[in-house]
Amino acid sequence: MDIKRFSKILKKFSWILILLPVIAGTLTYFLSKNLPKKYKSEAQIATGLVDQSKQISTQVQSDFFKISQQFSNIIEKMKMRKMMGILSYHLIIHDLENPSTAFRKNSSKIDSLSQSDKSELINIYKKKLSEKATITVLDNRNKFKLFDLLQSMGYDEASINEDLTIYRAENSDFINVQFTSEDPLLSAFVVNTLSTEFINNYSVEVYNNQNNSILLLDSLLKKKEQDMNAKNSALKDFKMKNGVLNVNEQGATLYAQISQYEEKKAQAIRDIQANLGALSAINKKLSGKDEPFLGGSAIEDNNNILNLKSQIKTANDRYIDGGFKVADKKKVDSLQNLLSIQSSKVSDKNVTDPLVPRQGLVQQKINLEVSTDQIKNTIKSIDRELATLKAKYSTMVPFDAGIQNYERDADIATKDYMAALDRTNQSRTEQNTGLKLQIAQIGLPGTPEKSKAILFIAMSAAASFMLCFVILLILFLLDRSVYTTAQLAKQTGGPVLGLLNLITESDKEPKTIWKDKGDNLNYNVYKDLLRSVRFEIDKAFGDSESKILGITSLNIGEGKSFLASSLTYAFAMTGKKVLLISSEEDSVDKDGSQKLIPSEFVGTFIVKKEVQTEDLITVFNMKSSNSSLLETQSSANIKNGFDLLRKEFDYIIIDINNLKDVNNTKEWLYFTDRSIAVFEYGKSIGDGDAEYINYIRNHPGFMGWILNKFKYKKK
Repeated sequence: MDIKRFSKILKKFSWILILLPVIAGTLTYFLSKNLPKKYKSEAQIATGLVDQSKQISTQVQSDFFKISQQFSNIIEKMKMRKMMGILSYHLIIHDLENPSTAFRKNSSKIDSLSQSDKSELINIYKKKLSEKATITVLDNRNKFKLFDLLQSMGYDEASINEDLTIYRAENSDFINVQFTSEDPLLSAFVVNTLSTEFINNYSVEVYNNQNNSILLLDSLLKKKEQDMNAKNSALKDFKMKNGVLNVNEQGATLYAQISQYEEKKAQAIRDIQANLGALSAINKKLSGKDEPFLGGSAIEDNNNILNLKSQIKTANDRYIDGGFKVADKKKVDSLQNLLSIQSSKVSDKNVTDPLVPRQGLVQQKINLEVSTDQIKNTIKSIDRELATLKAKYSTMVPFDAGIQNYERDADIATKDYMAALDRTNQSRTEQNTGLKLQIAQIGLPGTPEKSKAILFIAMSAAASFMLCFVILLILFLLDRSVYTTAQLAKQTGGPVLGLLNLITESDKEPKTIWKDKGDNLNYNVYKDLLRSVRFEIDKAFGDSESKILGITSLNIGEGKSFLASSLTYAFAMTGKKVLLISSEEDSVDKDGSQKLIPSEFVGTFIVKKEVQTEDLITVFNMKSSNSSLLETQSSANIKNGFDLLRKEFDYIIIDINNLKDVNNTKEWLYFTDRSIAVFEYGKSIGDGDAEYINYIRNHPGFMGWILNKFKYKKK
C-alpha cells in the first residue's frame, strides 16, 4: 500500500474526518443529556465454599478447579429461566397489587384491563408463582397473554437480563448480584428478591436431593446387610456341618506333626546307614585283610613257614637222591636261611595275644546289629504314624477349598456393607453440615450512577471517525487509478520511460514553452521532464539506427498529440530535422500541434513523393476519413515513401490513433521502428483494457509508457 498517497488522501479529506466526529458528538450530547438516571443496587450471597470458619475439618477443600466449578454452577442456576420467571411474577404482582407504589407505570396493555381482570390476573400470576412454573410464549394462549403483559412492563427474562449482573467477586466466598434500573427501589427489590428466592429454592432442592440419596443408600445398605448376614451364616453352617473350627490352624498343626515324623524317619535312616558302615569296617578287620595284629598276619606267616619247610624237605630229598650235588646243597641252605628269617619275624610280631582285640570287635558287631534291627522297627512305627497324619491332612484339603470360598464371599459382602454404611453416614453428615447459602449483604437503594454522556459522546465521535477512516481506506484500496510510474509499470506490465506534468495555461504551444525564460515554473518542469523522455528515445534510436517513432494512447484525450508536437520541437531544438505526421483524433490537444508550422497532407507526399521542408520541422496531417492507410496505397508504396522520408529527416514522429481504434493503429504501428504509449495521470485501467495493453506491450519496438498530465505542485 502506498502510505504516502494514502496520507495525502487523508489530508485532502481531513475536513470530513474532523467535521463528522464533531457533528456526531454534538448530536450524541443533545440526545444523551436528557437520559433518565440509573440506580444500581447490589446484594451479596455467602456460599461457605472457601470460608474456613464455616466448614468442619473434614470439609476443607483445596481443589481450586472444583471450587470454581461449584461457583459457576450456582451462578448458572441463578440465571435459569425458572428463577427469572419467579422474579418476573414477584415484580408484576407487586405493581398490580400496589399501584400507588408501583415500580413502573402500567403499560397500555395493563391499563386496558378492568379491575376485575386485574384481580383475576393477580391470582393467575400467584398460582404460577406457587407452582414455580416457567413463563413462555405459550402462556399467551389463555384468556390473558401472560408473557406479553410481562414483556410490556419490561419484566420478562430478556429485559431483566439486560441490566442484571451475577458474578463471583474475584476469588472470594461471595456471589454478587447487581441490577441497574431507573428506580432505586426497583433495583433493590430485584437483587433481594432474586437472592432470597434462589437461596430458598436451592436449599430445598439440595435437601430433597440429599434425602433421595439417603433413602436410596438406606435401601442399598439394608440389601448389603442381608447379603453379609447370609454369607456369614453359610460359612458358619459349613464349619458346623464338617466339624471344622479353624481349618488353617488345624492344617498347620497336622503339617507340623508330619514334618516332625518325617525328620525322625530321616534321622533313623541316617543311623542305619552309619551302623551298616561300621559293621562293614568290623567285618574287614575280623577277616584280617586290613589289620595284622588281629591274627590275619600271623596266619599268613605260619603258612609261609610251612611252605618253606615243605620246600626244604623237597630240596633235601633231591639233594640225597641226586648224589649230594653242590647246587642242591646251596638251595637247601638258602631255604634254611629263609626259614630262619621267617621264624624270627613271626617271633617279633606275636609279642601280644591277637585274640583279645578280635573279641572286642565281635562284641561291637553284635551290638551294632541289634541297634540296626531296633532302628528298623522304629521306622516302621514312624511310617504308620505318618500314614495316619497324611490321611487326616488329605481329608482337610477339600474343606479348606470350600471354607475359602465361603470366607471370600463373606469378606466381600462385609466390605460392601461397610462401604455403603460409610457413604450413608457421609450423606447424613453432609445434609446436616453441607453447603448453606445465606445473604451476607442485602441490596439497598443507592444514589444515581454517574452520567455516561461523556462516554457516549467520545464513543460516537470515535466511531464516526473510524467509520470515515475505514471508508476512505476501502475506497483507496479499491481505487485502481494510476498516480505513479511504479503503479503504471505494475498494472501494464511494461516499462515506463517517464512522466510529464499537466500544462494548465491557455497558451500551451511548444514554441511558447521552449521560449519561456524561467518565469513559468510549470513550463520549466515540463521542459525538464520532456528532455528526460527525449534522452531515452534518442538513446534507443541511436542504438538501433531507428528513425520512425509512433505515439499512441490507451484512450482518446490522454495528450498524445500534444506530446508528439512537443517531442518534435524538442528534437528540433537539438538540431535534428523532424517530420511530424499528425492525426486529427485528439481534438483536445490539436491546437498545439497545428500551430507548430504550416502543414500538408501525408497522402499528397505518398503520391507525389515531394517534401516541402521549412526549417527543421515538417508537419504532415492525416486526412480524417474512415478508410484505412492500406486502402489508399499499397504496402510497398508506403514503405518506399517512408524510405524517402528516412533520407530526408533525422526523426519521423507519427501521432497514431488510440489503441482502441484497432485497425488504424495496427496499420500505422506496422510502419514504425519504435513506439511509445501515453497514459493519463489519475485514470484507472479497466478489465477491458487488458487486451490492448497486452498488444502494445508485445508489439516489436515498443519502448514503454509515458505518464502524462500529473499535476505539479510547488513544494
